[in-house]
Amino acid sequence: MALYLYAIIKEQDRSFLDNLGLEGMNGQAVHCHSLSPYAIIYSETAEDRYLASRANLLTHERVIEQVMHRLPVRQAVPLPLQFGLVVEDWDKVHNELITPYGDSLLKLLEELIGKREVGVKIFWQAVDELNWLVQHDEYLKAQRSSLSGKILSMDEAIAIGQALESALEERQKLIVNTFLGELMPLCHRYVEGELLTENMVYNGAFLIDDDREPEFAETVEKLDQHFQKRYRIRYNNFTAPYNFVSLD
Repeated sequence: MALYLYAIIKEQDRSFLDNLGLEGMNGQAVHCHSLSPYAIIYSETAEDRYLASRANLLTHERVIEQVMHRLPVRQAVPLPLQFGLVVEDWDKVHNELITPYGDSLLKLLEELIGKREVGVKIFWQAVDELNWLVQHDEYLKAQRSSLSGKILSMDEAIAIGQALESALEERQKLIVNTFLGELMPLCHRYVEGELLTENMVYNGAFLIDDDREPEFAETVEKLDQHFQKRYRIRYNNFTAPYNFVSLD
């Protein structure tokens, strides 16, 4: 049997995970294996690779989040490993992960103690936002009035299209900068992710002190009210710190 790896913790924190009772990939039991001075969260597998399906991704994340719940955040936070990491045996883990990256792993584990990653995603309906802008932007309102009932030339159609596109871009910048202006002072580090859909305006992850999460959540709510709840905001207040883990 091969090994599917989920996360790394310090060996000294392994006692918090006694009798895990968790199911991982393919319904296999999740265990904790010591590779001093670390311990690896894993389950056995007969597969050599996993498709990044929704079910598999959720299983991977669920195991790590359940481990996070077991650990006292002021003492330990698991170091999440990438999805689909399958190895042949523990020698391979030791030789290719623990030995070459031992110092970096220890540094990351120390840095994450007492912290959590939270995520903010903002969505809008572009057509609704354009209609709102035309109502509230004096230049666009004047342009609409001047062109009302007129058959547009190609140049005029292009010009108004560019003006609308520019107005949307400026509006997006305003939204993002307003959010960052309030949220950045509450975090240690920040990572901006790619926009995953056409309606996504913003996608960001923040590494914050665990005990500041209520303040962070309240700030997100105030920002939502500031924009009159015009946008759909997805706030994830508890996730493994994937965006803040990289090995040098």
